[in-house]
Amino acid sequence: METELMRIGVSLPDNLLDKFDKIIEKRGYSSRSEGIRDAIRNYISHYEWMGEIKGQRVGTIAVVYDHTKRGLSNALADIQHQYSQLIKSSVHIHLDHDDCFEVIVLDGDGEEIKELAEAILALKGVKFSKLTTVPSNEKL
Repeated sequence: METELMRIGVSLPDNLLDKFDKIIEKRGYSSRSEGIRDAIRNYISHYEWMGEIKGQRVGTIAVVYDHTKRGLSNALADIQHQYSQLIKSSVHIHLDHDDCFEVIVLDGDGEEIKELAEAILALKGVKFSKLTTVPSNEKL
Protein backbone atom coordinates (compact mmCIF):
# COMPACT_ATOMS: atom_id res chain seq x y z
CA MET A 1 0.00 0.00 0.00
CA GLU A 2 1.52 3.29 -1.09
CA THR A 3 1.11 6.30 1.20
CA GLU A 4 1.01 9.84 -0.14
CA LEU A 5 3.73 12.04 1.32
CA MET A 6 2.87 15.57 2.43
CA ARG A 7 5.45 18.35 2.48
CA ILE A 8 5.43 20.59 5.57
CA GLY A 9 7.61 23.42 6.89
CA VAL A 10 8.94 23.51 10.44
CA SER A 11 10.84 26.31 12.20
CA LEU A 12 13.43 25.16 14.74
CA PRO A 13 16.15 26.89 16.75
CA ASP A 14 19.67 26.23 15.39
CA ASN A 15 20.83 24.32 18.47
CA LEU A 16 17.86 21.94 18.36
CA LEU A 17 18.36 21.24 14.66
CA ASP A 18 22.10 20.67 15.19
CA LYS A 19 21.40 18.12 17.94
CA PHE A 20 18.79 16.41 15.78
CA ASP A 21 21.16 16.23 12.80
CA LYS A 22 23.85 14.60 14.96
CA ILE A 23 21.38 12.01 16.24
CA ILE A 24 20.03 11.10 12.81
CA GLU A 25 23.59 10.74 11.52
CA LYS A 26 24.53 8.43 14.44
CA ARG A 27 21.36 6.38 13.95
CA GLY A 28 22.01 6.02 10.23
CA TYR A 29 18.95 7.77 8.85
CA SER A 30 19.21 8.66 5.18
CA SER A 31 17.56 12.06 5.66
CA ARG A 32 16.06 14.49 8.14
CA SER A 33 12.64 13.53 6.82
CA GLU A 34 13.18 9.92 7.82
CA GLY A 35 14.27 11.00 11.31
CA ILE A 36 11.31 13.35 11.68
CA ARG A 37 8.87 10.62 10.58
CA ASP A 38 10.35 8.28 13.20
CA ALA A 39 10.17 11.00 15.88
CA ILE A 40 6.51 11.70 15.03
CA ARG A 41 5.66 7.98 15.18
CA ASN A 42 7.33 7.82 18.61
CA TYR A 43 5.40 10.90 19.77
CA ILE A 44 2.10 9.37 18.61
CA SER A 45 2.91 6.08 20.34
CA HIS A 46 3.68 7.94 23.58
CA TYR A 47 0.44 9.92 23.32
CA GLU A 48 -1.55 6.71 22.79
CA TRP A 49 0.23 5.10 25.78
CA MET A 50 -0.74 8.14 27.89
CA GLY A 51 -4.39 7.51 26.93
CA GLU A 52 -4.19 4.06 28.52
CA ILE A 53 -3.27 5.39 31.97
CA LYS A 54 -6.38 4.58 34.01
CA GLY A 55 -7.27 3.25 37.45
CA GLN A 56 -5.09 3.35 40.56
CA ARG A 57 -1.48 4.07 39.64
CA VAL A 58 1.83 4.78 41.32
CA GLY A 59 4.52 6.63 39.46
CA THR A 60 6.92 9.47 39.03
CA ILE A 61 7.23 12.61 36.99
CA ALA A 62 10.82 13.66 36.32
CA VAL A 63 11.15 17.31 35.30
CA VAL A 64 14.08 19.48 34.20
CA TYR A 65 13.27 23.18 34.02
CA ASP A 66 14.82 26.62 33.84
CA HIS A 67 14.08 28.21 37.21
CA THR A 68 15.13 31.64 35.86
CA LYS A 69 12.10 31.66 33.54
CA ARG A 70 9.79 34.29 35.03
CA GLY A 71 6.86 32.76 36.90
CA LEU A 72 7.75 29.14 36.15
CA SER A 73 8.64 28.10 39.72
CA ASN A 74 5.39 29.60 40.99
CA ALA A 75 3.37 27.93 38.21
CA LEU A 76 4.95 24.54 39.03
CA ALA A 77 4.15 25.01 42.72
CA ASP A 78 0.55 26.06 41.92
CA ILE A 79 -0.02 23.01 39.72
CA GLN A 80 1.43 20.69 42.35
CA HIS A 81 -0.86 22.22 45.00
CA GLN A 82 -3.87 21.62 42.74
CA TYR A 83 -2.93 17.91 42.62
CA SER A 84 -1.61 17.59 46.19
CA GLN A 85 -3.85 14.56 46.82
CA LEU A 86 -1.68 12.61 44.35
CA ILE A 87 1.76 13.76 45.46
CA LYS A 88 3.44 11.63 48.11
CA SER A 89 6.91 13.16 47.92
CA SER A 90 9.22 15.22 45.74
CA VAL A 91 12.95 15.77 45.43
CA HIS A 92 14.42 19.00 44.06
CA ILE A 93 18.02 19.24 42.84
CA HIS A 94 19.87 22.29 41.49
CA LEU A 95 21.73 21.16 38.36
CA ASP A 96 23.46 24.45 37.59
CA HIS A 97 22.81 28.19 37.81
CA ASP A 98 19.68 28.02 35.64
CA ASP A 99 18.38 24.45 35.66
CA CYS A 100 16.61 22.39 38.30
CA PHE A 101 15.69 18.70 38.34
CA GLU A 102 12.62 17.57 40.23
CA VAL A 103 11.18 14.10 40.77
CA ILE A 104 7.58 13.92 41.94
CA VAL A 105 6.34 10.63 43.45
CA LEU A 106 2.65 9.94 42.86
CA ASP A 107 -0.11 7.60 43.99
CA GLY A 108 -3.70 7.97 42.82
CA ASP A 109 -6.09 8.02 39.91
CA GLY A 110 -4.35 7.52 36.55
CA GLU A 111 -6.44 10.13 34.75
CA GLU A 112 -5.51 12.76 37.34
CA ILE A 113 -1.83 11.74 37.22
CA LYS A 114 -1.91 12.17 33.44
CA GLU A 115 -3.54 15.62 33.81
CA LEU A 116 -0.81 16.68 36.24
CA ALA A 117 1.97 15.46 33.93
CA GLU A 118 0.45 17.21 30.91
CA ALA A 119 -0.02 20.47 32.85
CA ILE A 120 3.66 20.44 33.85
CA LEU A 121 4.87 19.59 30.34
CA ALA A 122 2.83 22.46 28.85
CA LEU A 123 4.68 25.12 30.90
CA LYS A 124 7.17 27.30 29.03
CA GLY A 125 10.63 26.74 30.47
CA VAL A 126 10.13 23.01 31.11
CA LYS A 127 12.94 21.40 29.13
CA PHE A 128 12.15 17.77 29.87
CA SER A 129 9.30 15.90 31.51
CA LYS A 130 8.87 12.13 31.76
CA LEU A 131 5.93 10.32 33.31
CA THR A 132 6.33 6.72 34.42
CA THR A 133 3.45 4.77 36.00
CA VAL A 134 2.41 1.25 36.91
CA PRO A 135 -0.86 -0.04 38.32
CA SER A 136 -0.62 0.31 42.11
CA ASN A 137 -1.90 -3.21 42.73
CA GLU A 138 0.47 -4.89 40.25
CA LYS A 139 2.97 -7.29 41.81
CA LEU A 140 6.38 -6.58 40.33
